[in-house]
Amino acid sequence: MPRIETSRHHLSIDYSTYNYVEFSMVSIYPFRALHPSKEESAYVPSVPYDVVDRDEAAACISENRKSFLRVIRSDAELPDLDPYDDAIYARARAVFDQMRAEGLFVQDAGESYSVYRVEYEGRVFTGLVACIGVSEYQTKVVKRHELTRYDKEEDRTRHIDAVGAHTGQVFLLYKDMQGIHDHLASLATGEMVAEMKTKSGAVHRIYPITDPDAIRKITGLFAEVPALYIADGHHRAKSAVNVYERRSERGDANLEASRFMGVLFAHDSVLIHGYSRLVRDLNGMAQDEFLSALGEIFTIRELNDVNTKASSITPDVPGKGQHLFHLYIGGRFYELTRTIDPAADAISRLDVSLLQERVFSPLLGITDPRGDERLAFMGGALPITDLIAGVDRGDYAFAILMQPTDVDEICDIADNDGIMPPKSTWFEPKLLSGLVVHSID
Repeated sequence: MPRIETSRHHLSIDYSTYNYVEFSMVSIYPFRALHPSKEESAYVPSVPYDVVDRDEAAACISENRKSFLRVIRSDAELPDLDPYDDAIYARARAVFDQMRAEGLFVQDAGESYSVYRVEYEGRVFTGLVACIGVSEYQTKVVKRHELTRYDKEEDRTRHIDAVGAHTGQVFLLYKDMQGIHDHLASLATGEMVAEMKTKSGAVHRIYPITDPDAIRKITGLFAEVPALYIADGHHRAKSAVNVYERRSERGDANLEASRFMGVLFAHDSVLIHGYSRLVRDLNGMAQDEFLSALGEIFTIRELNDVNTKASSITPDVPGKGQHLFHLYIGGRFYELTRTIDPAADAISRLDVSLLQERVFSPLLGITDPRGDERLAFMGGALPITDLIAGVDRGDYAFAILMQPTDVDEICDIADNDGIMPPKSTWFEPKLLSGLVVHSID
């Protein structure tokens, strides 16, 4: 029998004694989607809760009182309270109910899927908005590659439970062997129900799929998919599981609470950027001493004429079998390379693992990359000039630009229950919150 642990807060079931993946396939479900009314969809959706801090959220809200940040970052409107105070979550529910009452959100009459389409810088990304069962997560049909932090997990658990809705989606990948991506793209031609253009120029659109035959076909296509992979939203997924378990204990769980909302993309259709590291000091070393220590680990060469408007540095010879980093320190760029140990396991072969094990921990004393305040991260397609500025101002002693991790490597690690180091991946497209909401009340 599987081990069952109970506590005052939640029920946690350890399914590790069973290998469900051998005979489990993906099940997805349509749902009665909530989305902004078409005329309000240019104002309501917002960035996800975890990409802005309290002050940034407050500034956005002051510019736009219809912003969904009022729901997902309700602490921004109650600055004198602890962000985990009960009143914060009650406020989120009250604002959400008010938005619905004022007609900012409408709910579909029947169950549907939706195509989530993003156009950005000449690229088109096409995903499917659907629900996935909590049981799919518990039995590892939904695979993950990151650990969750309890404080963030608990915050979103309380938020979902109080609001009675999944206000943000889990970004999921699937390996497309059935032509699913092209089929979904062919369905994004009818009338859209929501559209928003962000300040970055990305256009987000939602196309509902309401025809019963189309819904059955999509459900059947995914029934042939063996697994889903969390790209972004590990905390949202785990929090959805927590809410279902707590509501089951209380006796008020329903069918919708047993499912969570995701957006599913073909794994080879997304973009991955490196997640750069910025370090505040050299742990007492002089710059020359630090570079000399790095020279014992890497082959180093100085770079000239770096395109600082780009988001990364493309190596002259992109090499398989090589660890590759770009260091900015003392106003200069250096390329650091090292041959990958052919005997290393999948986690050890990652650049982020080598950097932690050979540089951050032994040379700089950064043993906890999740919590050490001397270490900061910058992900995505931001220009290199942003990194340079932080170092040149003296905020940081140096910055390291990372190459993106290969998506197949990420899937392989998740397939083998591996856990990647923190801040290993930055996926595009970045999805908006509030374009589609899944009600569980």
